[in-house]
Amino acid sequence: MTPMTTEEEKTTGSARRALLGRLSWGLADQAASSISNFAVGIYVARSLGVTAFGVFSLAWVTYGVVLNVSRGLATDPLVVRFSGVPDATWRAAVARSSGTALGVGTAIGAACLVVGLGLGGRVGPAFACLGVMLPGLLLQDAWRYSFFAAGNGRKAFVNDVVWGVALVPAMVVAARVGSVAAFVLAWGASATVAGGYGYIQSGIRPRLTQARGWLREQRDLGYRYLVENVSLSGANQMRAYGLGVIVGVGAVGAVRGAELLLGPFLAVLMGLSLVTVAEAARVLRRAPHRLGRFCLLLGSGQAVGALLWGGALLLMPDRLGEFVLGDVWHLSAQLIAPVTLGVAGAGLGTGAAAGLRALAAARRSLRCQLFASLCYVGGGLGGAAVGGTVGSAWGVAVATGCSSAVWWLQLRSALRERHHHSISEVRTS
Repeated sequence: MTPMTTEEEKTTGSARRALLGRLSWGLADQAASSISNFAVGIYVARSLGVTAFGVFSLAWVTYGVVLNVSRGLATDPLVVRFSGVPDATWRAAVARSSGTALGVGTAIGAACLVVGLGLGGRVGPAFACLGVMLPGLLLQDAWRYSFFAAGNGRKAFVNDVVWGVALVPAMVVAARVGSVAAFVLAWGASATVAGGYGYIQSGIRPRLTQARGWLREQRDLGYRYLVENVSLSGANQMRAYGLGVIVGVGAVGAVRGAELLLGPFLAVLMGLSLVTVAEAARVLRRAPHRLGRFCLLLGSGQAVGALLWGGALLLMPDRLGEFVLGDVWHLSAQLIAPVTLGVAGAGLGTGAAAGLRALAAARRSLRCQLFASLCYVGGGLGGAAVGGTVGSAWGVAVATGCSSAVWWLQLRSALRERHHHSISEVRTS
């Protein structure tokens, strides 16, 4: 092996420092997002009680579905194809991508508003308010993706901090009103403030009129990512609705309470593509032979972290749990072990998922996600029918472990396929 020259060592060291810097800002941004989500969930749980918190959780899960529609069509293709490109190219792509996210929020938000007004009762007002807030919520998320695609995680972190700061007075006002709808409005309005600040940060105006062109240009990736993302969040929504029917709305609140206790890792998993897909794409361009190792370190690191956090939660005294979650704690405490294992399995699988996204292997990743979604719904609802809320949690844990194995098998096949293709190109050139 030829030793590296001083210049090569400097270049390698500089690249590593840049990578660590981007990952550090990614972790900081996810920490800010985790703290905000955790604080909202805890505050609502303590303010409303388990049944009303279950209604809020249904609105939250629905937002997750819409968020994944926006990511699949608007920001996932942006991260895959416009990470590390020249600034002018990035700015033009962000204008169209953010405009697409805004359009998705407006269209689906209008539908949510109509459905919410028609439903009435406890659930209807929450969904109507969610519909009003969706454009701002999706625009804020689009800025985060855009900044990470440019390798500027600091701006994404600042934007999330702005959202968190705006949440404080909004939640205080919502607590005085004391309804689920008020909390949904407070949560969405603070996100809209951060979405407006994203425009100030970037100086880029979302081009809603260019959304159709963006969808046409990115259709080879966008529509596959749409199905993949929606199958993920749709499975989560189907499990939540099914659990509410089989066991009761309180069971949805109990599951959400257990997930809140693992909030830092769940938030990282939900937003992983902000950092890891962009970084995996950079690794692929500069050192493709290191992609598999990068994905393995990423996935195993998250799995170990989730297990350590879950182990600490199992040792948490009941008094502290009641202080954090109030009445929700007694139901959620029984779910910590299976939910921890489920998060660990998902963390391991996201490493492979990032690699498949970087390889633009949309067909393989779609196949994996459809399998994972079917397992998730089947395990969650089958477990609920057999063992109630606890059975549902264990069913999801088993399903997530099986899905993670499939993700890694597909990544290994994709890496081998790319390696053979590269060898064939060398031989024929």
